[in-house]
Amino acid sequence: MSFHECGGNVGDDVCIPLPHWVSEIGRSNPDIFFTDREGRRNPECLTWGIDKKGVISEIQVGLGPCGELRYPSYPVKHGWRYPGIGEFQYMLKSLRKAAEVRGHVFWAKGPDNAGSYNSQPHETGFFRDGGDYDSYYGRFFLGWYSELLTDHADRVLSLANLAFEGTCIAAKVSGIHWWYKTASHAAELTAGFYNPCNRDGYTAIAATLKKHDAALNFTCVELRTLDQHEDFPEALADPEGLVWQVLNAAWDAKIQVASENALPCYDREGYNKILENAKPYDDPDGRHLSAFTYLRLSPGLMEGHNFIEFERFVKKMHGAH
Repeated sequence: MSFHECGGNVGDDVCIPLPHWVSEIGRSNPDIFFTDREGRRNPECLTWGIDKKGVISEIQVGLGPCGELRYPSYPVKHGWRYPGIGEFQYMLKSLRKAAEVRGHVFWAKGPDNAGSYNSQPHETGFFRDGGDYDSYYGRFFLGWYSELLTDHADRVLSLANLAFEGTCIAAKVSGIHWWYKTASHAAELTAGFYNPCNRDGYTAIAATLKKHDAALNFTCVELRTLDQHEDFPEALADPEGLVWQVLNAAWDAKIQVASENALPCYDREGYNKILENAKPYDDPDGRHLSAFTYLRLSPGLMEGHNFIEFERFVKKMHGAH
């Protein structure tokens, strides 16, 4: 990335000025440029005096597909369709080493009964109720798989803190709410979230973010479980239960929590669900979301009734209740 103007120096035969938005700021605040003793400004680059005057409030660090901390376990380009359980993604050298350390070399392979991208949990020997996900091997494999994910976050966030010293960083975690009402939570497992019904898979992630003073940005805060049951009853989804679990894991770790909607949202019911998650009215500790990103600006949002609902939502987000 270049942070200087090209042109005007010896050998330059092209002219590429600073970005237009920087030049616009310079017109109203010329002190962002160097000044010589005659008072002349030099728009070739910015003065070092503004190095620590930025207004960047937070930098979200991409940690995987879609910028999210997860494995690419449900890629549409490979044929996945909702609500398929997805597939494990392998790093076999690492798995082989982990199996050798454990003393069971024959565990150095992925499960052969975990189905495919569009399977349902009960169709597989690994994810069905009482399946191999909870066997000795299953626990070893899922422990290795999820630890690899948090180790990745640990490494990248360490570097991010060095690069963006003094600026808050955040990591995005995907809201995989389908199959949440089953014992195995299969779709979460393939994505790297070791969160079956008998284990909390988000505390380790929250602890890793806490280690680096990073905020957690979570999705799907607008989704209502009842709506999911009406639209896709076979998915046994529970976005409200998932959001509750993840937000509390983050708050218990005493890290900031931000969020965004997963799908286009124009209706009052969806907005009210966001408000309920953003500022829980009955939380005795007064915990709340630090920020919310609305996805996405579209022509549909600007239509009369939709925009009125959005205006109401924004006012309530900024209000006391």
